[in-house]
Amino acid sequence: MASLKELRNRISSVKATQKITRAMQMVAASKLRRAQEAAEAARPYAERMSLVLANLAAGVAGQDGAPALLSGTGKEDTHLLVVATAERGLCGGFNASIAKLAKERALALKAEGKTVKILCIGRKGGDLLKRDFEDVMLETVTYQGLKSVGFEQAQEVATQILELFETEAFDVCSLYYSEFVNVITQNPKELQIIPAHLDEDTTLDLGGASYDYEPEENEILDALLPRNISIQILRALLENSASEQGARMSAMDNATRNAGEMIDSLTITYNRSRQAQITKELIEIISGAEAL
Repeated sequence: MASLKELRNRISSVKATQKITRAMQMVAASKLRRAQEAAEAARPYAERMSLVLANLAAGVAGQDGAPALLSGTGKEDTHLLVVATAERGLCGGFNASIAKLAKERALALKAEGKTVKILCIGRKGGDLLKRDFEDVMLETVTYQGLKSVGFEQAQEVATQILELFETEAFDVCSLYYSEFVNVITQNPKELQIIPAHLDEDTTLDLGGASYDYEPEENEILDALLPRNISIQILRALLENSASEQGARMSAMDNATRNAGEMIDSLTITYNRSRQAQITKELIEIISGAEAL
């Protein structure tokens, strides 16, 4: 059994840890509101962009000369997985769940004989995937010094992806991130961005009208498709930011409660040990007195 001094030191250590976790919970709660508002504000724009692209793509489907970002290379041999995670830990299973989804997909593709390449956005994703996929990892893009990410950072990543596509470094590109639902729930998602994955059931309802485009659909798509990649990456980063703060808030709340339970348990153990020591000393005094 630990000595009384060791128990006191341990109780003090857990109390100090509890103060840190409580402070981190409060910081995450303050950041969550702004991050959630930014994520929710980006959703309508990204969804509308997908609708417009789906409607335009319907007009050029099957035509020669369709944009490569829409039609692809005609092959599916090489896959680029863009894994967006956080720069820091202490946020529960947030980072691990995204990395797990990407890892499962990478292993499935390798089992099919496909070539896999990985580009990480966020330091934790690179750390989690490096052990199994270090030989196929292209780069880990980090924004650790920035307080918040925006369209500029999303465009930098999109430009890098487009340069790789132009050099035929991959055929299919998928984006992995976590969609924010609430403080408790964050859903890891996979989104194919090259060639653009457009749901035919979500085309714009034109009410039976027929539209002529000026310039032609192909020219509009040439301008919108690269921008769509930036928008989808921006949405992923904003969703990740809200999910990270929600997961950290929940994780730190659980840690604070667990620390409180540990303090109570250690305090009971300390009191029992102290009482046993006092009782032992009293018995020794009484025994000595009777011996006299």
